[in-house]
Amino acid sequence: MSPRSASVNEELRRRSRERLLQAAVELVSERGYEATTLADIADRAGSARGLVSYYFPGKRQLVQSAVHRLMHRSLEEALESEPPTQDGRERMARAIDAILGLARDRPVLMRQHMAGLLQAEGFVQCPEQKRLAELLRDTVARHGSRDVDSDYPMLRSLLMGAVYAMVLPNVPMPITTLRAELFKRYRLDPAMGVPPDAVLAADGTHRMDLSRFFATGDESEPAAQTARPVTEPAVEPGQSK
Repeated sequence: MSPRSASVNEELRRRSRERLLQAAVELVSERGYEATTLADIADRAGSARGLVSYYFPGKRQLVQSAVHRLMHRSLEEALESEPPTQDGRERMARAIDAILGLARDRPVLMRQHMAGLLQAEGFVQCPEQKRLAELLRDTVARHGSRDVDSDYPMLRSLLMGAVYAMVLPNVPMPITTLRAELFKRYRLDPAMGVPPDAVLAADGTHRMDLSRFFATGDESEPAAQTARPVTEPAVEPGQSK
């Protein structure tokens, strides 16, 4: 068998990382953070356990990257949904509804994410977190901010506070109350965005399939080809096993 080309190996690495991100989101949503191990995530993704360490320093970093991916793709999808719009107020409304919608639909996952942010390392700097920040900054700018560097952190803090209030055990605040407060702050009409009572799918449930947010490639491809990028080491260069 002839060696795989560099481009093929790169594609396999990309798909492996995507599967790990998706598996992390699914398992933490189902079991919670503490009950999910790196071995569980690797098994769900169809990857070798050592491959997780190649991409991520540890479980906390993997889960944060996975949640940030889910957040930025959900936000991206909401901002570009039909009908397309460049109106800054409508885009702000869509952004708020997208993030609050995640807290409503994935309370266990978002609760674990908020808890992780309170750890010593705080935000994990990763491509997913960077893209989420870019989208929120753009939303603030389009809304008419004259000082994005100040207004972006405020929006981020307000959204984090709202998510925290929604996922707080035993005393969660309703999405409608938090949405109304945020819409009032940003002078948005309640009919803008995607009101909570308008986000049900045709079968009466919220869209829970996450596969559209993780580009894992052609699922018909044999697992033996897509799950083992053989040229990858188990750890990054310079790390000890």
